[in-house]
Amino acid sequence: MEHKWGSKGSRLQRLVPASYADGVYQPLGEPHLPNPRDLSNTAMRGPAGQASLRNRTVLGVFFGYHVLSDLVSIEKPGCPAEFLNIHIPPGDPVFDPHKSGDVVLPFQRSRWDPNTGQSPSNPRDLTNEVTGWLDGSAIYGSSHSWSDELRSFSGGQLASGPDPAFPRQAQDPLFMWTPPDPATGQRGPQGLYAFGAEQGNREPFLQALGLLWFRYHNLCAQKLAREHPLWGDEELFQHARKRVIATYQSITMYEWLPSFLRKMPQEYAGYRPFLDPSISPEFLAASEQFFSTMVPPGVYMRNASCHFQGVINRNSSVSRALRVCNSYWSREHPNLQRAEDVDALLLGMASQIAEREDHMVVEDVQDFWPGPLKFSRTDHLASCLQRGRDLGLPSYTKARARLGLPPVTRWQDINPALSRSDGIVLEATAALYNQDLSRLELLSGGLLESYGDPGPLFSTIVLDQFVRLRDGDRYWFENTKNGLFSEKEIAEIRNTSLRDVLIAVTNMTPGALQPNVFFWHAGDPCPQPRQLSTEDLPACAPLIMRDYFKGSGFGFGVTIGTLCCFPLVSLLSAWIVAQLRRRNFKRLQVQNRQSIMCEKLVGGMKALEWQGRKEPCRPVLVHLQPGQIHVMDGRLSVLRTIQLRPPQQVNLILSSNHGRRTLMLKIPKEYDLVLLFDLEEERQVMVENLQSALKESGLSFQEWELREQELMRAAVTREQRSHLLETFFRHLFSQVLDIDQADAGALPLDSSQKVREALACELSRAEFAESLGLKPQDMFVESMFSLADKDGNGYLSFREFLDILVVFMKGSPEEKSRLMFRMYDFDGNGLISKDEFIRMLRSFIEISNNCLSKAQLTEVVESMFREAGFQDKQELTWEDFHFMLRDHDSELRFTQLCVKGVEVPEVIKDLCRRASYISQEKLWVTSFQPLLFTEAHREKFQRSRRHQTVQQFKRFVENYRRHIGCLAVFYTIAGGLFLERAYYYAFAAHHMGITDTTRVGIILSRGTAASISFMFSYILLTMCRNLITFLRETFLNRYVPFDAAVDFHRLIASTAIILTVLHSAGHVVNVYLFSISPLSVLSCLFPGLFHDNGSEFPQKYYWWFFQTVPGLTGVMLLLILAIMYVFASHHFRRCSFRGFWLTHHLYILLYMLLIIHGSFALIQLPRFHIFFLVPALIYVGDKLVSLSRKKVEISVVKAELLPSGVTHLQFQRPQGFEYKSGQWVRIACLALGTTEYHPFTLTSAPHEDTLSLHIRAAGPWTTRLREIYSPPTDENCAKYPKLYLDGPFGEGHQEWHKFEVSVLVGGGIGVTPFASILKDLVFKSSVSCQVFCKKIYFIWVTRTQRQFEWLADIIREVEENDHRDLVSVHIYITQLAEKFDLRTTMLYICERHFQKVLNRSLFTGLRSITHFGRPPFEPFFNSLQEVHPQVRKIGVFSCGPPGMTKNVEKACQLINRQDRTHFSHHYENF
Repeated sequence: MEHKWGSKGSRLQRLVPASYADGVYQPLGEPHLPNPRDLSNTAMRGPAGQASLRNRTVLGVFFGYHVLSDLVSIEKPGCPAEFLNIHIPPGDPVFDPHKSGDVVLPFQRSRWDPNTGQSPSNPRDLTNEVTGWLDGSAIYGSSHSWSDELRSFSGGQLASGPDPAFPRQAQDPLFMWTPPDPATGQRGPQGLYAFGAEQGNREPFLQALGLLWFRYHNLCAQKLAREHPLWGDEELFQHARKRVIATYQSITMYEWLPSFLRKMPQEYAGYRPFLDPSISPEFLAASEQFFSTMVPPGVYMRNASCHFQGVINRNSSVSRALRVCNSYWSREHPNLQRAEDVDALLLGMASQIAEREDHMVVEDVQDFWPGPLKFSRTDHLASCLQRGRDLGLPSYTKARARLGLPPVTRWQDINPALSRSDGIVLEATAALYNQDLSRLELLSGGLLESYGDPGPLFSTIVLDQFVRLRDGDRYWFENTKNGLFSEKEIAEIRNTSLRDVLIAVTNMTPGALQPNVFFWHAGDPCPQPRQLSTEDLPACAPLIMRDYFKGSGFGFGVTIGTLCCFPLVSLLSAWIVAQLRRRNFKRLQVQNRQSIMCEKLVGGMKALEWQGRKEPCRPVLVHLQPGQIHVMDGRLSVLRTIQLRPPQQVNLILSSNHGRRTLMLKIPKEYDLVLLFDLEEERQVMVENLQSALKESGLSFQEWELREQELMRAAVTREQRSHLLETFFRHLFSQVLDIDQADAGALPLDSSQKVREALACELSRAEFAESLGLKPQDMFVESMFSLADKDGNGYLSFREFLDILVVFMKGSPEEKSRLMFRMYDFDGNGLISKDEFIRMLRSFIEISNNCLSKAQLTEVVESMFREAGFQDKQELTWEDFHFMLRDHDSELRFTQLCVKGVEVPEVIKDLCRRASYISQEKLWVTSFQPLLFTEAHREKFQRSRRHQTVQQFKRFVENYRRHIGCLAVFYTIAGGLFLERAYYYAFAAHHMGITDTTRVGIILSRGTAASISFMFSYILLTMCRNLITFLRETFLNRYVPFDAAVDFHRLIASTAIILTVLHSAGHVVNVYLFSISPLSVLSCLFPGLFHDNGSEFPQKYYWWFFQTVPGLTGVMLLLILAIMYVFASHHFRRCSFRGFWLTHHLYILLYMLLIIHGSFALIQLPRFHIFFLVPALIYVGDKLVSLSRKKVEISVVKAELLPSGVTHLQFQRPQGFEYKSGQWVRIACLALGTTEYHPFTLTSAPHEDTLSLHIRAAGPWTTRLREIYSPPTDENCAKYPKLYLDGPFGEGHQEWHKFEVSVLVGGGIGVTPFASILKDLVFKSSVSCQVFCKKIYFIWVTRTQRQFEWLADIIREVEENDHRDLVSVHIYITQLAEKFDLRTTMLYICERHFQKVLNRSLFTGLRSITHFGRPPFEPFFNSLQEVHPQVRKIGVFSCGPPGMTKNVEKACQLINRQDRTHFSHHYENF
């Protein structure tokens, strides 16, 4: 005997070779075979209420279904899910009443043996999910574990529920089949019982038979317990089970089967070990199909006294019988609550005559069978036909020939009786098969030939199966050789009928049942009232389309919206942190300013200033002073100053309604001040104070009242005043520059009125200063305003402003110098004294924050007088003054007065550009007046734009070839990983079936997951600072741009976050599709998560997001990434470095979640560790190196607080600490209460014994560092807090020595790496050390030279030690007005004079050249090509704000378009 025969999961054994379309596994279908629904409607539809020709009972029909569930189960769909859907003909009255024509009944192919279906010689075979023996598996289950779950382990009985007559309800770990009730939609295991057969709860009629055997087993166990009181539970259970199974075998084989086939099987001849008893697919189809023809539309219930009771329907109505179509998978049926109800149902089935055994099926089975997936109903016959095609069943004629039956050659010969009585059915069926009898399917043909009894084909198949089951069963009860039963016991079992079992269980009198319960003959007890038809019963509940996503749309949208809001929440958090940081950082400054201002502003009144109908009111503080009214904000910053000068007429207008709390102060030539007070009393106090202030100032005033609406309508707001001034300046410049009216700008419709108002208005000093972009209190504003205000009324009229503007815009150098002379002749005596000259210079230098002392100014003036030959004069006439400016006519000619917001025509700009202080016609090499640029003398080749573009591209590739190569390799790997996974799931993973469910989602999610795993792993290498510093000194630096590690880190992170968003989008698609996919599909995709129990309803979307490990970790990962990325952005990193430092340490949690996220293996085996392991080990090793250094405390030797918030720290150099100029370190100070490390560039040179840093106080950490390193009270340096050091780390600036000519560009605090480089270069040259670099140009860009005076000291030291002229320094001071403004021009003249006379800068005291404004990098680089024509490659190193480095990069790109010197740019931003 083959041990696998009949076992659970074994193959079905074919009687006839398979018939597939491709010979392997593809089923036959349309158009070769007819549509299953058409065939069902044509050949199998008929009326109900026709009694069985053999008087078979309904009990026999459902006992047959019970036997079938014991022998075979192929309902479970195969994996991956394959569909063989049934297309419903348009207009079908049940499934397509609206004639849409697109209705499809889903049908899933059954589970198959994966070792089959590979070739025509090995076609697909389906597997049996239960044991294929008559072994009572429908009672006890098909496995030991299932059987154990059914047992009570007490007295050998099966476990019962609260009522001993009923078993326990279905629950885990029993995977009972639990589809929803198609009539009510009720779902879940509640109300279903735990049986041995998975589908034992399909109808109450099958349930009743299951309950019958349940109770019979317990009855036998109780009897055995009484007979054998010493037996334990196991003995009692096994003996009771043995007896029940034997009785079940006897009844099936010798009572039910003869009633079904109308013939007895041959006598048992003993066990045949080589006979294969496996279930055949032909048997399954034949038996199930024939049973369906005998199912009635309803089932009676009666008691032992033959009373057929009424049945209560779900709508509380009463009917004759239980309607079959409304009883499928019913839970807690109201008519089956007690054991007596089950008895009544069994007795009713025993007395009720089944439907006629023919080709017709009632609508309860044909149209209202429990439907699959989203359909609550389906056509059972059409499904059986599809199942036959799925099984690969042969045709009707082939099956007859194979089984030795006479051939049928004509359609009429299938069933001559049917042909005579209803030949239309055969004709219609023949038409569907195109009159080709060879196409007729086994099911259709077998059903058509049946009449009264199964036809010859079905009878042969069924009888063959049961004989093989009996003779091939080693444990058959009649096999005396197995020792299970004695001859006497076998005889007792053979004499036990189902009637005996019913009487034993129900305790009824024997007279209540006929002798053979599978037949009811005339004279038997309790005849049925009448043959049931559909007219006597309630209607079937109609088809309902289930919506798996019903009620989930809103929640799903909210969930996705919440996930999308993670970055917004993180942004809000970062903004709050940034605001708190700013508030804390400025609190002390605000407190100091408030303490100072409060002393000055005693007596100020609070109010709300109304700014206009479209503007919000703002809280202000109004302070009255003699001759002035100050309006301030909450920080006590002056918002507006109103001058009170006689003989002004001031109007006080008060509101007369709305609480009388509004006041308007109307002063001529000013916009009105409208104040709102909380109470009328507060306004009255303000009015009294104003009256007193006006009287003190000698001003007359009027006071009256208006309604508040009229008052605000009459008010002149700041916005109206600004429109007026805009028109004022537009017409002012149109007259000065002779611009056409149209060029002056478009005017509104009432332009003439507006122009008249504008020309009539006069500018206050504040408005005049604002138009120049200056402060009203500046000495320059005072001088200019006093000069222009000819009538001395404190305001400038249109004509007064025009007169002075004409001189500046069109005047000659003589007129401009005369104007300046008059401006600064303060005493009006026609002469300018030295003191007035000093005051003039001081008014110019105000724009550079008064960076010169009085002694320095005096020295400048003396040198200028001496240079002009006026050293003996104390006062200058205008002629003398103009003589001093004789060399600067060109600068004065194009000097103008730059008015804020007014655009100067291009023609003037072009002229002004020629007057730039940077002259391209002067040579560099002049020692006493060194300038920056030189004209090219080499012949220049004119190239086409295309050639320039190609050249620029070549230079770009040459500059960034290492970057391009590394990026190409990295992204090729990442892209390859994405494509490999995408291809696998798109084309090679059909065996998994997931691409049939979610193609785009799975391709996107799995492809991006592979790339993300790679990127998040290897991004760790970019943070291995020690490794990078070591490797950049090796040959690998030629191929890998180690200095770009941080940029590469940001690039990988940016790419990874984009892929993460795509990965999340893919999973959103997946979750949605999984939420609308049936359980039968999900159980194939996720066998570890789901078991197909027929319920079809999938888990809701929130289960996937929040109740699975991958979903929950994925949500947490999104939140962590949102926090990390937002706080790592440039803006928030600058606002709160501590926030960035803390949130970036979430990377530990990030990697832990990544490992967990990918380790659950929902779809594929984890792969993240493949990428992560090596980078993680390297990173851990690098961190251990850093940690070993961080443990050493370093003493601070010297600490200085330098101007501009710079702290200079000088500390011990650790033993063995080797570094190069331009490198940086990370320091921590535990005295600040935090362990965070901050990066700073070393400003000391490698030859120095100590290390030094210059740290600007730009945030809370650096500010507190500056505070704790304030000078101690004594000389003991031990009082300085100690530092922890990590480094050094390399960067691109240390490559300066590899270029023959290097250009260093430092902006702001970005000059720190160059301080080290300059000192290093001078030291090496002084000790005659061979240095490849022959010349360094250092450009220092600073807002004012006061900001970084410490660097000036370093430059001065470099100048003193630079005997070989290796370093050329140029300083650019950017905090100045426009380049061609009057003051800037005068500053330029003074600076050049000071440089010429004393060979040092007026501002810095250095020999370095000082310029005003921003450096023009492109002309500078052009001049370098002329100065160093033999140098083919110049290194440019910049460090500073991103705007400056971008300008340097742009200039390098423009220069590199030429076929000349190549500029290689390296930069760092801060």
